[in-house]
This record gives sequence, C-alpha cells and structure tokens, in this order.
Amino acid sequence: MTDLIDNIHFQALSQQDPKDVCRRAICGYDDSNGYYRLSVWGDEYRIFPTQSKISCMAKNTHGIHDYFYLFMIHYLLQSKETELSSEWISEKDIPGGTTFFRGPHEIPTKLISLRFDNNIEAFKARCEQLHGIPLTMADAAFRFRITPRIPVAVLYWIGDEDFPAESKILYDRSIADHLASDIIYALAVGICERLGKPPG
Repeated sequence: MTDLIDNIHFQALSQQDPKDVCRRAICGYDDSNGYYRLSVWGDEYRIFPTQSKISCMAKNTHGIHDYFYLFMIHYLLQSKETELSSEWISEKDIPGGTTFFRGPHEIPTKLISLRFDNNIEAFKARCEQLHGIPLTMADAAFRFRITPRIPVAVLYWIGDEDFPAESKILYDRSIADHLASDIIYALAVGICERLGKPPG
C-alpha cells in the first residue's frame, strides 16, 4: 500500500515538529512509539514516518483504495490551519482544475452511478453505512468527513430515458489550501472506488 509513496515524503514528515503537524492536521502523536494517529473516513490510522509505514486500527478497512494512503501522508505534510469555507465547489472550481481534471485525471464518478443504477435507496444505504450525513442536494446527497479538515459531498441524480444516472463529488473550497490537484485526484479516486465498488 505504501509503494505509491516515495520515501522522501516519509522522511520529510519525520523531520517536522509533531506538535506543528498535529495542530495543522488535527491529529494525534504517540511520542513513545513515533507514530501519528489520524482519523480517515471514520477509521483510525497510524502513520510511522521513520518506518515508512501506515496501518489501520480497524479489522475491516472497507476496501480502501491505495490512493488513500498517498492522500494521508500528503495531508499530514501539507494541511494548514485554515477554517472551512462552508462553500461546496466542484473540481473544476479548484485553481487550474478546468485543465487538470480531464482526460487521465477525470474523476471516475461513473463508478458510483453505474453501481447503483437508479437504485437511490441502495445509494442512501451505502452512504449511511459509511457514516454519511444527508444533504438537501441533487436527488440524494451525503457529506463525509474524510479527515478533520477535508469534508466532501457526494451527490446522486436518478437517470431517465434521456439522461443516465449521474454522480458528482463536491469539496469545501478550502481544499486547495491543503492539497495539490494530483492529491485531490487521488482522494477522489479513493472515494469513487469505495462507494462505487461492492465490498469484496
């Protein structure tokens, strides 16, 4: 799982002041064992900078995508003490997003719309299973707290004979303060995979 992460990122984290990291990322640090404790989508993860290792404390990680581990290390490295804007935006509203999030970086939300295929009750049930909070948007929508400073909203529209079912991910405008576009893409892929693929 950590093969995606260049060791230089773990080394960079090991050189940071844990108090500063914990304040920025709203996480914990075990000084005796040298690891960070970070809540990611409802599960606690331990990040060991000097061992280049990330482990989940839950027995079942719900099929978390490898990209989430890449997101975690960058979140600890780059998050800032920025308040949430409480304004939802799409990836195209992120600086540079209209050119970045297309082609190979197009967000694969079709994984979600194809899995549920107009079964909105199944979509709601899956979101509730993953601790989603209902929002009054689209035909159904849920807010997820991925990490303390990174909330996302997942929207779902029922299709008809003219338009297929559609899904979309929205982000708090502050996300660009914390993460580069490639890491936002990694996060989005992880979200689409977790919601869009049946538990294995």
